[in-house]
Amino acid sequence: MEYGRAVAVILALVSALTYGISDFLGGIFSRRASAWEISVCGQASAAAITWVSVLFVAGDPTGRDFLLGAVAGLGSGFGIVFLYRGLAHGRMGVVAPVSAVGTAIVPLAVGLGQGDRPSVVAAIGAMCAFPAIWLVARPVDEPDGLEVASTGFLDGVLAGLGFGVLFAALGQVPEEAGFAPLAVANSAAIFAVVAIAVVLRESWVPRTGSAARGLLLGPLSFVATGTFLLATHHGLLSIVSVIAALYPASTVLLAWLVLKERIGRGQAFGLGAAAVAVSLVALG
Repeated sequence: MEYGRAVAVILALVSALTYGISDFLGGIFSRRASAWEISVCGQASAAAITWVSVLFVAGDPTGRDFLLGAVAGLGSGFGIVFLYRGLAHGRMGVVAPVSAVGTAIVPLAVGLGQGDRPSVVAAIGAMCAFPAIWLVARPVDEPDGLEVASTGFLDGVLAGLGFGVLFAALGQVPEEAGFAPLAVANSAAIFAVVAIAVVLRESWVPRTGSAARGLLLGPLSFVATGTFLLATHHGLLSIVSVIAALYPASTVLLAWLVLKERIGRGQAFGLGAAAVAVSLVALG
């Protein structure tokens, strides 16, 4: 396997793993505090860590790079808002898989539109990832009524669009820009979450120790977005984004290992398909 492609695959897998761990912990923390409060603390912590990293990661960002960072952050905040809105109304069976697939589709389309031409094997692997994402992200044995499914589908589409914009915009930031655009992205995400929370009249101001636990998510968010950004410097956006979008797999595995939650037949097939997808991308 070519060195650059191997590095891209490994970094994208690390991104997926840390995104999944962050989602797992965020779900646990949100049991004792508002998901909005947890999100604000997590994004604030991530922004602080990223701004400190700028002092150690040399770069020469342009105005366009900062703009891309801002767009990425706004997309991230937008995605979080509609993901939480959907999950708050018990629509995980629809919101989670739709948003995860959307996260991959947007940057995939952008990458292909900009001239990405993956090999046939890698392209087959990318296509295998989509059913894997859907199956893994869908909870076990959760029925959905028609009204709940249709509303959850809209929330999932909007969340996936937001996260897809995050991936697509970050994928445009060149290596020489350093981490400053990433710091702008994490900062803009705070603004987006707070602004939309105010519009939706949701409580977002952290007031308890339970909410402060969201600060622990900052390092994970920094690693997840940072490794994704680095992965795009070594591989095609259209491929890297699809691998990173497999993050629900690590969330499901952690829930199985830590919380002893059951893995359904569909999720098991999804985990297998995810392994096949990553293998094909790596070999391609």
